[in-house]
Amino acid sequence: MLTIPFEFPFSGSLVNSLSIVLGGTIGLSVSSRLPARFSEVTFQALGLFTVYIGFSMAAKSANVLILAFSLVSGSLLGEALNLESRVHLLGEGIKKRIRSRNERFSEGVVTASLLFCTGSMAILGAFEEGLQGSHTILLTKSMIDGFASIAFATTFGAGILAAAVPVFIYQGSLTVLAGTLGPILVPSVINEITAAGGILMIGMGIGIMGIKSLRVVNMLPSLAIAGVLSVFLA
Repeated sequence: MLTIPFEFPFSGSLVNSLSIVLGGTIGLSVSSRLPARFSEVTFQALGLFTVYIGFSMAAKSANVLILAFSLVSGSLLGEALNLESRVHLLGEGIKKRIRSRNERFSEGVVTASLLFCTGSMAILGAFEEGLQGSHTILLTKSMIDGFASIAFATTFGAGILAAAVPVFIYQGSLTVLAGTLGPILVPSVINEITAAGGILMIGMGIGIMGIKSLRVVNMLPSLAIAGVLSVFLA
């Protein structure tokens, strides 16, 4: 079992967040030396990678009806709440405070947060830590996220560093609530949430490649709806 030198209820999530900050910092130091054409091809590569991750996550769904209904209803709810504009304003506020000049700062925060939070490793790792006191999954995830942050930071700049905050809050909350949520979030439920997140990742990848900008943030309620539906229908 992998261990870390300090222990508190969500220490694994803290290590995960720090790995994102470290990877993002390395990426920022590299990006300043890249010519424009290298930045452009990096966008394209990351877009393709994001689409691939999305498809692999979406394939976990065992009930297409749950996936379709959660996406449609969740998108309508998010549109009614105007989540896209709210998150954009929040991102712009953070951008001004840290004086970032990257035009895709807010997009970077959203993209990285989705990538690091919606996968099954985030949920399973938090549960493993909360229920068993083991950090194996989260430490493995930390290494993966750290390397991914290097690549994403070369494209999205400091927005990747800001993504460490929602990752810590999300996974830390799951760790603390593991005893309560564990019996509910069984593998079938986690798979449906992961699948819905995968569809959103595909949408983000399409946007990263500049094909079409989709209001993916307005679709975020789909994750919760997919979870609720799969709980009742399982």
